[in-house]
Amino acid sequence: MATGWSDTAIETGETGDLPVRVYRDSRVQGSAPLVFHLHGGAFSAGTLQTCDIVPELLAEAGAVVVSADYPLAPLHRFPEALRTLFGSLTTLRRTRARWAGRLSRLFVAGEEAGGNLAASLALMARDQRAPELAGQILLSPMLDPCLATTSIRSADVGPAGCKWSVGWQNYLGSPEIAAHPYAAPSQSSRLAGLPSTLMVTAQDDPMRDESLSYAARLREAGVAVREHVLSAPTAWPDALCSDVVDSRDWAAGLRGQFKEFLADFAAPPRRSASRQLVEV
Repeated sequence: MATGWSDTAIETGETGDLPVRVYRDSRVQGSAPLVFHLHGGAFSAGTLQTCDIVPELLAEAGAVVVSADYPLAPLHRFPEALRTLFGSLTTLRRTRARWAGRLSRLFVAGEEAGGNLAASLALMARDQRAPELAGQILLSPMLDPCLATTSIRSADVGPAGCKWSVGWQNYLGSPEIAAHPYAAPSQSSRLAGLPSTLMVTAQDDPMRDESLSYAARLREAGVAVREHVLSAPTAWPDALCSDVVDSRDWAAGLRGQFKEFLADFAAPPRRSASRQLVEV
């Protein structure tokens, strides 16, 4: 395969560096889109080794992918991991020439709990007006700690005893934290100004309903949204973070979704005609 990876670290702006794995396709040249990827694992599991499907597909779609080995709950509860990741995202934007190219545009991406963190980083970047993001890629994101949607109930999981319930408890620590939009993006009352979004879920995905609901609210807020629902069976989101998967019939289609989204939103912004006229 043309895609390879290497392990390194990135400054967080705090004590210590964040371990990351960088994926790059040798055929990619120039200022490729730069994607900051966050793996799944219900906030308290998942590793760079077991959650490599999404970053590999992103790299094959033409991106340089920096996948983060972020601090896990319950040892690190909200907002510890998010603060570390936001500092790393800021560093990534400032040093993008090192990772991809001087004109590379920056994206966040994540699956399951990583989708929560990616969505939260996009909210933080909007509120602080930096770093500038070209887009967010959310795959089966954990957005709603209530665990009361039809798709959750249909999967025979929910608020008592399932790994996602335990994961939310480990991450939040106490119920009142769930009201914070950076902890649970579904609780955000203001979604305008967020970057272009690719939302991907599946017919058999327990997070399907909260994913589509968030996509609809983003669209209503004026955000450019593309959504795609994969046909069952997919075993999402577990199949996105597992080294034992019997079938990945969805992989080629997902790679195509990534390629199209990145191609449409990763181009450096053009100077306006008036700006060019002044410079002449």
